Amino acid sequence: MTAWLDTEAALAQAQAKHGVITDEDAKAITEAAVLENMDRERLWADAKNVGYPILGLVRQISEHLPEGPNGRVHYGATTQDIMDTALALQMTRSLDKIDAQLRRLGDALAERAEEHKDSVMPGRTHAQQAIPTTFGATLATLLEQVRRQRERLAQARERVAVISLYGAGGNNAAQGETAPAVRHDMAEILGLRDPQISWHVERDVLADFGWICATVCGTVAKFGRNIVDLSRTEVAEVFEPYNSHRGASSTMPQKVNPISSELMIGISTVAGALASALPRIQESGHERAAGEWQGEWFLIPTLGNLAGAAVDEAVVVAEGMRVDTERMRANLDLDGGLIMAEAQMIQLAPALGREKAHDLVYEACTKARETHTHFQEELPVIAREHGKEDLLPDEFVKPEHYVGEAAQMVEEAVARWRGMDA
Repeated sequence: MTAWLDTEAALAQAQAKHGVITDEDAKAITEAAVLENMDRERLWADAKNVGYPILGLVRQISEHLPEGPNGRVHYGATTQDIMDTALALQMTRSLDKIDAQLRRLGDALAERAEEHKDSVMPGRTHAQQAIPTTFGATLATLLEQVRRQRERLAQARERVAVISLYGAGGNNAAQGETAPAVRHDMAEILGLRDPQISWHVERDVLADFGWICATVCGTVAKFGRNIVDLSRTEVAEVFEPYNSHRGASSTMPQKVNPISSELMIGISTVAGALASALPRIQESGHERAAGEWQGEWFLIPTLGNLAGAAVDEAVVVAEGMRVDTERMRANLDLDGGLIMAEAQMIQLAPALGREKAHDLVYEACTKARETHTHFQEELPVIAREHGKEDLLPDEFVKPEHYVGEAAQMVEEAVARWRGMDA
């Protein structure tokens, strides 16, 4: 409602600059277009009767004006002009708040990534141990995604922060010759941009907002999913922050559930479902929607709220996560050293070729798994059976020596992040 009132006041002020109404009328309208003058229950009743809220809003503003100015409110505008401009203000402010929280999230991830740049842990593919990596590297890839989201958000903000003042049929006939100048100044007053072309039924503007909100939820859900998996009792490498009874169960005293991560995942589930409606609102036909517009009234604010809530929870976890590096280290040997299979294959590949080295190591992995022995015990045995024992290195590769570019990725991701606002 405040955004509607601000829009009506800005329209009057811009029209006064170009002689459409007097300065006195504009001043009176601005003073009358305030929240204290609005009867919310009556406005809601009028909106249900009319189908839209602006007619009732304009009449309530006019009731607080003397004869003369009361006939200059909403001059030459249409309901959608006011609602779309107000929505642009709300979406812009929403994106600014989401960006501020993304910045906070990224700062926390950057700190944790640096802190754990050399914290070796199992890397997992298809939910199984694959090769060693570092916790810092897993955070670095997420940090880079957050950075890209901030770039996308800035691009969306540029397209979203636009005024709408194009009248009943989208060509601004009622505003007359002063229409472009009034629209330009009204946009300036509100801190928006003048697109110079009507977007009454071109709802890609709103789709931009919706998609960025939904994909931000997706980014955050990825973080939440990793925390849920890493905090499993059987893994126990990373946990959410703890205080008394956080994530507690009503019946199982030992439980410390990953409640923030669960919220991130749940929110993304809902946001993804809602995002599927965004192409539908773009179907708005001719010069005014017939139903699609009403769908936006629930869809757009809800996606904004969901994105904000998801990022808030991510900040809580990123700033307060508990990391057990000793457990990470212990888990590297959980599968009898099989996590180093690729490393040993790569050591043998120059002499045997990749395919034969793969087969030899595969056989050793199978034997170790079947007999519950250690991979490093079985590989020499299998190599001896194939007459390849002399090709084995004097020393097996250690996990900390097989993390590739993990440290460099952390450094690069952190540098890119901190360079965004430099």
